[in-house]
This record gives sequence, C-alpha cells and structure tokens, in this order.
Amino acid sequence: MKLNAKTLLLASVLAVSSAFAGEPGATATVKFQDLNLDTPAGVEALYNRIRAVAVRLCSQPDPSLWQAAPACISKTEARAIANANLPALTSYYKTKTAGQTQVLIAKR
Repeated sequence: MKLNAKTLLLASVLAVSSAFAGEPGATATVKFQDLNLDTPAGVEALYNRIRAVAVRLCSQPDPSLWQAAPACISKTEARAIANANLPALTSYYKTKTAGQTQVLIAKR
C-alpha cells in the first residue's frame, strides 16, 4: 500500500469513539505511524490496537451495563475500521470477524 506524505500524516492517527447507546461517546486516539501497513504483521498490530481501545472505551464499572459491552466493542471497532479507510485493515477485520453476525451472551 503506497501512501503519499500527506495521506501518511493524516492516517497515522485514528480517532476511536465508543458506541454506547444513549451516552455521549468517549474517544481515544490510536497512533500507528510506527507500523508498516504493507505487512500482515503491521495490519494485525493496528487491528489489535483498535480492539484494545474499543475494549477500554466500552468497559463499564457498573455491572448492569456489562451485558451491553460486547455490542459496544463490536460497533466501536467496526466504526474505527471503516473510518480508517485502509483496505488491508478492512480485509483483515472481515476475515477476523467472518460469521460473527450477532453477539451471544451466556446466561445461567
């Protein structure tokens, strides 16, 4: 993937915002100027950073909100990956989440 200097500067920082319904979304920045997105390892590392930020943003101290966290994480990372507009990352994400059409929560 060839990026010109302007695109690289804009693409080296990605804003991620949480997707908790009914609440103003928290945001975080994912920096990836240190990653080589021409390699599978670089793309995987960026995905893992986005995932980690989504988990952090969607974590809730209130146990009554824990059930909503998995959906929040999925929506948050999907939004961040769409906003990144990086074909290799999008392809990796689709492979990683293939067949995951809904979040299942085990109950006793």
